[in-house]
Amino acid sequence: MGRDDRVSDPRAPLVVVMGVAGAGKSTVGPLVAERLHVPFVDADDLHDPGDREQMRRGEPLTDAQRAPWLDRVHRVLADHATRGVVVACSALTPAHRATIRGDLAGVAFVDLVVAPDVLRHRLGQRAGHFAGADLLDSQLRTLAVDDQVLTVDGEQPPDEVAAAIVAAVLTD
Repeated sequence: MGRDDRVSDPRAPLVVVMGVAGAGKSTVGPLVAERLHVPFVDADDLHDPGDREQMRRGEPLTDAQRAPWLDRVHRVLADHATRGVVVACSALTPAHRATIRGDLAGVAFVDLVVAPDVLRHRLGQRAGHFAGADLLDSQLRTLAVDDQVLTVDGEQPPDEVAAAIVAAVLTD
């Protein structure tokens, strides 16, 4: 079955491009969505303003603070279940991913694997985003990728990363 055959399959692709700050989720996610012919949603846009300000100060959210946001991410997937969607979301732990997945079948989580020094460099080049280098160490400590997560080398050029994600999702 070719890529275009899978995209037209009635089981619409639900893809979460995940990883820590600076991994490239917001850069690669729209490219994946374009290739899959589905909408793209950046879960950063679903954070409460107060949570964004806290993270801007370099203070990680607690799981209790994160819970309503994870529920909103799940709602996006559920709202797009019949037509598909690509969501960029940190989804750092199995518990976070379970909340995001909820009762939906076929949600593919794809972690962008990037070396810490590359992440720090990328974050140093990024301006104006609330999730900066001050959160990276906390996110790296929290990140727990299990066998339910596909992994892709996030250090390649964005088009190559997107192609690898599409290939991984369509063959999984």
